[in-house]
Amino acid sequence: MVCRGTGTAVCCGTVVCCGTVASMITAALAFAFAWSLLYGRVPQPFLLVICAGLAVFLALAGRHGHSHFLSVDVLAQSSRLKTVNPALKFGVMFALIVISVASEKLYTGIFLMIVMIALMIFAGGLRLHQCVQIMALPASFLMIGGLALLFESSPGPEGVLYINLFGYFLSVSAATQANTALIIARSFGAFSCLCFLGVTTPMPDIIGVLRKARCPELIIDLMYLIYRYVFILLSLHHDMHDAAKSRLGFKDYRTSLRSTGMIYSNLFVRSYQFASRNFDAMESRCYDSGIRFLKHPIKVKPAHIAVFAAILAVSLYISLAIG
Repeated sequence: MVCRGTGTAVCCGTVVCCGTVASMITAALAFAFAWSLLYGRVPQPFLLVICAGLAVFLALAGRHGHSHFLSVDVLAQSSRLKTVNPALKFGVMFALIVISVASEKLYTGIFLMIVMIALMIFAGGLRLHQCVQIMALPASFLMIGGLALLFESSPGPEGVLYINLFGYFLSVSAATQANTALIIARSFGAFSCLCFLGVTTPMPDIIGVLRKARCPELIIDLMYLIYRYVFILLSLHHDMHDAAKSRLGFKDYRTSLRSTGMIYSNLFVRSYQFASRNFDAMESRCYDSGIRFLKHPIKVKPAHIAVFAAILAVSLYISLAIG
């Protein structure tokens, strides 16, 4: 079966929710996490300005835009960096992820995060608010985990910051701050590399690299079909929700429960219908347990090798040399 690799209209990309609620939750988490992480290390007036500025920036950037969903596949198809050889990007990003995770230096992850965001925005053409929207949800999970790492139980008021919960103390110490900062820096560095790969490499190129790496055809087919249909169902759910909302389907709690039940029951039926029609279409096009894409060979350019080699060298230097 051959699919057109350039047809973004028929291929739903990875979807990131960028609603107001999500941006406000991310901003609140960022404020709480930054306050707990930097408390005692930065004077409180400056700390308040830093935390408030970060929260306001994330809230405003996350609300920017007119659509409810952001398709990463569409961004990858429009990225100026999609002309970079995908195998080269895979290899370099894998190496950078290993460096970020294995590094014992805080600055390695911070450096990789800054470099990847700069490449996505200035070299790839990604807008700042789009970058924030893409990274908002994973960043929220990281900050929730960071808050769990920062606070530890204590018999009394200890550390640089503590909370008294009915005689039970949760405290933040300088050791937990340092350990959490390192873990979060590692995570953000590794995730930034994955984000760079996702927003600059279209899905057909990713599948092509996996096929060259001798990944089993069954895994590739399942990956593509799940990738496609999860977000088709999200789009259907979004349309059904808007249709119910326009008919006052959420005017009160009882009506909302009824509308939600009808939406999900209808979504189940529609998903089965879509799957059945898609399988019939695949069989009519001689599907032989392998989804093929029309490939356009992308040459490895010396300039790209030089840039990635420089990033690798600096990352290694920071990880090994800087104290």
